[in-house]
Amino acid sequence: MKTIHIISSPRNISTALMYSFAQRSDTTVVDEPFYAVYFLKTGIVHPGKDEVLKNQPHKEEKVLAQLFTEHTRPVYFIKNMAHHLEVLQHFPYETCENIFLIRNPKQIIASYAQVIDQPVMRDIGIEYQYNLFEKLAASGKKPVVLDTNLLLENPESVLRKTCAAIGLPFEEAMLTWPAGPKPYDGVWAPYWYANVHKSTGFEKQQTSNRPLPQNLNSLFKEARIFYEKLLPFAIKP
Repeated sequence: MKTIHIISSPRNISTALMYSFAQRSDTTVVDEPFYAVYFLKTGIVHPGKDEVLKNQPHKEEKVLAQLFTEHTRPVYFIKNMAHHLEVLQHFPYETCENIFLIRNPKQIIASYAQVIDQPVMRDIGIEYQYNLFEKLAASGKKPVVLDTNLLLENPESVLRKTCAAIGLPFEEAMLTWPAGPKPYDGVWAPYWYANVHKSTGFEKQQTSNRPLPQNLNSLFKEARIFYEKLLPFAIKP
């Protein structure tokens, strides 16, 4: 079984990427399996928290045991948020094809601020993504980097190159999906997935151009340093 592991910043197109891989003939997907663990370890409050805690295991060991069992299809796609992974004691990155999904932090912060008034670096995920990328690269792994803006320039080209990098054949079905909720959505979907539920393929959202709140400019400047270190590794169209 080949495990594709997405390490994403929040307010990105990670759900669209999950929908893309779910259209493949050989792939099973799972949506943010450590969300409940993250809630309990940090005490943070997000929309849908009660539903998450009722529907997911609370111990990371139990989540890992469920994740890394045999599945009916040969490819297993795990969508994780970087800030969820940061609180874990262990994750078996060495057994996965790791893909870092990054986005201009100005866009992330402006979007996040619509839900959380004062996001901090941990919320953005980019510093942890950079440090983890460096660690995996130093260990001999070859993690893949996808930048949302580059992916949206030419989805087919970037997805073809991504599949080649992780040892999978490209499938045309990855370019489109049906609109609406999906059975593999997390229970938090009603709070976060309104835009992606309207989509049928990779497309730039109008909200990508929303202004950055002035009080979050210092966070953007700090986050941009890590983003600009990762961006040269991103797959180009």
